[in-house]
Amino acid sequence: MSIESLAQRPSRRHFLSACARLAATPAWCAWAGAALAQSTALAGSGLPWQPMLAREAGDGIDPRGYLVSEKLDGVRALWDGRKLWFRSGLPMAAPAGFVAQLPAAGLDGELWMGRASFERLVGTVRRAVPDEQAWQGVRFMAFDMPRQPGAFEHRAAALAELGRRQPQPAWAVVQQRRVASPQALATWLAQLVAERGEGLMLHRADAPWHGGRSDALLKLKPLADAEAQVVAHVPGQGRHAGRLGALRVRTRDGLEFKLGTGFSDAQRDDPPPLGSWVTFTYRGLTDAGLPRFAAFLRLREPL
Repeated sequence: MSIESLAQRPSRRHFLSACARLAATPAWCAWAGAALAQSTALAGSGLPWQPMLAREAGDGIDPRGYLVSEKLDGVRALWDGRKLWFRSGLPMAAPAGFVAQLPAAGLDGELWMGRASFERLVGTVRRAVPDEQAWQGVRFMAFDMPRQPGAFEHRAAALAELGRRQPQPAWAVVQQRRVASPQALATWLAQLVAERGEGLMLHRADAPWHGGRSDALLKLKPLADAEAQVVAHVPGQGRHAGRLGALRVRTRDGLEFKLGTGFSDAQRDDPPPLGSWVTFTYRGLTDAGLPRFAAFLRLREPL
């Protein structure tokens, strides 16, 4: 039984026999157990695995023990070795010439067109019929190999080696760094933000891979962000009379509040529809647990 077969078709029998017959390490069994636990959750969806999702990093986090990379403002994509998938489980219509350049290994990453290019990227990758010329500016930036067992530092090394062996214009490996201190981390973050970067990702070097929200993966940004569903349009007043004044939104935890800033004139004239999900930024929480200084960032595309 191979590691690939377990990742693709996890079962309790495979998992137990692997750990017993192969005298597997605890890290290997943790990885295999995560694959087993996700098999039911993934049943019926197109996803090859459940993506690992980041939590917000706390202030003054010590980066020692982590591998750190730039946080790319792209579209999450999963490559199963044959097909690209959106995080939602929907297949992605990518040009055949783009897909042909990707390696056979399963990869987790972001489709990216460079800093401050998110809207153009979304307009490209959401097309049912791909625009091959527009896709020439897209790269698949790989940051993990979910089907590879072991700690993240070993998966990152295997991914870097794959990138060296199979270079192609359509994909690249996200560089991972060791950062010596909180001060060095803050300096790097400030430099990135000055260069229109979004932030940093910190991944525990010793963490086995598993899907879902994880304390082993953290995002560090000048502003925190979250998502909420639009439940009402609040009419504008003054110069915004006759168009959107604010969105009333509800978080997944059931908290409701208004988003009244961050909109362009075009967005106020044609606001996100009721029931859609939006991303907003904020700076900490109020005593009531509501986002402080919340501002609209963008419509969360139904990817």
